[in-house]
Amino acid sequence: MRLIPLITAALVLVALYLIVMERDALLAFAGAVPEQIEAPEAEEPPTLRVVVQRIEERELESAVVLRGRTGAARQVEVRAETSGLVASQPLARGSMVQAGEVLCELAPGTRAASLAEAEARLAEAEINFNAATRLSETGFAAQTRVASVDAARRAALAGVEAAQAELDRLIIRAPFDGLLENDTAELGSLLSPGGLCATVIRLDPIMLVGYAAETQIDRIQVGAMAGARLSNGQEVVGRVTFLGRSADPGTRTFRVEVSVPNPDQTIREGMSADIMVSASATRGHLVPGSALTLDDHGRLGMRLVDAESRTFFAPVTVLRDSLQGFWVSGLPDPADVIVVGQEYATDGITVQVHHRNAGE
Repeated sequence: MRLIPLITAALVLVALYLIVMERDALLAFAGAVPEQIEAPEAEEPPTLRVVVQRIEERELESAVVLRGRTGAARQVEVRAETSGLVASQPLARGSMVQAGEVLCELAPGTRAASLAEAEARLAEAEINFNAATRLSETGFAAQTRVASVDAARRAALAGVEAAQAELDRLIIRAPFDGLLENDTAELGSLLSPGGLCATVIRLDPIMLVGYAAETQIDRIQVGAMAGARLSNGQEVVGRVTFLGRSADPGTRTFRVEVSVPNPDQTIREGMSADIMVSASATRGHLVPGSALTLDDHGRLGMRLVDAESRTFFAPVTVLRDSLQGFWVSGLPDPADVIVVGQEYATDGITVQVHHRNAGE
């Protein structure tokens, strides 16, 4: 009775060995043919679907838009050249002054006496020079004597001129027609050399100062017409009078100045202004900002499709922005631009194209 379980266990082990380890030989012995398991066919990846808009090249508005401010055409801080007490009544800020008008007058002090002394020395030197000249003509004085007294005469004359110039420095005048930005120096105040007497600004014409980018500056010419809308809503018209040749090191922009007539002085300095400068015409594509992308090298551009619905990248240059998008150059005419799905497309792949009209 004990042999039956042992025989059963041995048969089970042999059966398992044949089924697991010798399955093919067992099936061949039994006359069965193993079924061929066919590998599933590789499915083709689904085609990327994109939305394409055909954009044609158009004439770009021939104007360069700048953001700037108003500035005085001329501005100077009038300062004293000598020291002294102010002896004139101050002029109120906002007063109009003419070129040569007295702004500050300093007390002369001892300068008048210094001038009188210099004039007396000159008179004495003139007498000595005349006497030495007559003696030299008659042979009673040497030429060296004449040269000595002549030098003394010239020194006395220079002393008179220096004393007169010192007196002239007591009168501080306006260098040009303009407006007083602040009160002139107060009566009785002490001005030292370099002390501020007044600040004079000229607002007619007034300047509009803006800064153009590197891509804009070559489209602007000196003498071009320009218009601006000020922060108070006033619209003005003028001409470009200056284009910077050196870029600002921080912003890489160039200074642009526009001269605008301001006879009634209503335009103030420092007002914000939106400036539009007439520029040379150019052509470009108006594209939606969402369609712009970067390639693997960090270049700004757009994904396009060709006639065979294959994608490719085209680098672009932004000319200007607008409410409808960006004006760019560098695209073919016309250009089939991918406006939806460009971030998932790579160069050279075939895509399923859905065309969108410009108005959609």
